Amino acid sequence: MSSVVNIAAYKFVSLEALPELRARLLAEAGAAGLKGTILLAEEGINLFLAGAVDGIDTFLRGLRGDARFADLEVKFSHSAQVPFRKLLVKIKREIIRMNHPAIRPEAGRAPGVDAKTLARWLEQGTDDSGRPVVMLDTRNAFEVDEGTFRDAIDWRIDRFTQFPAAVQAHRAELEGKTVVSFCTGGIRCEKAAIYMNEAGIDNVYQLDGGILKYFEETGGPGFDGKCFVFDERISLDPALAPSKD
Repeated sequence: MSSVVNIAAYKFVSLEALPELRARLLAEAGAAGLKGTILLAEEGINLFLAGAVDGIDTFLRGLRGDARFADLEVKFSHSAQVPFRKLLVKIKREIIRMNHPAIRPEAGRAPGVDAKTLARWLEQGTDDSGRPVVMLDTRNAFEVDEGTFRDAIDWRIDRFTQFPAAVQAHRAELEGKTVVSFCTGGIRCEKAAIYMNEAGIDNVYQLDGGILKYFEETGGPGFDGKCFVFDERISLDPALAPSKD
């Protein structure tokens, strides 16, 4: 029986007094018996935590009691063991590093496509306007090697900071198509899709909730392999079962 609850969540929202917020969240997550990582930056929060269901519920209830995180969307999965060795709460320059400070998702995100709509588009091969759909993997090459959407574009980047240059080098292959950018949980797609829109590439969407939400809501049609995750589970299959369980 998989008794451990794993959560992943992020939100782009302006945050101040980061040291005080760090201390509070470290205390609350610790008191709830959770392990994992919380990243804080002036642009928002990104977290990966695991623990007993009661601890997860208590922590999320407290977190959402803060108006800035009241609408935080969370992705859930389960495992037999906690896939983290300790609890870390870190202050960073960005919660997902792109080195393009003008890209601020809080000011307005690119259009999104939900999991069930994407599954339908992939089955029919076009979007609802009849344009061919291409999937663009914004993750690092070693993550893609674990699994990706069938026939997805993969520019073999080693880190997300290389994504803008890759867009400029390969933009011709995106023209005339509906481009759906995707990543593990959605956070990289937020910045990737905005960057492509601002670069003048039309018909760009981000997969809402990333691969994990796609697995959760559809079972993963059109995805080959498993989704790499940055913890001791290594990867999750379309049923959200860990490869190490």
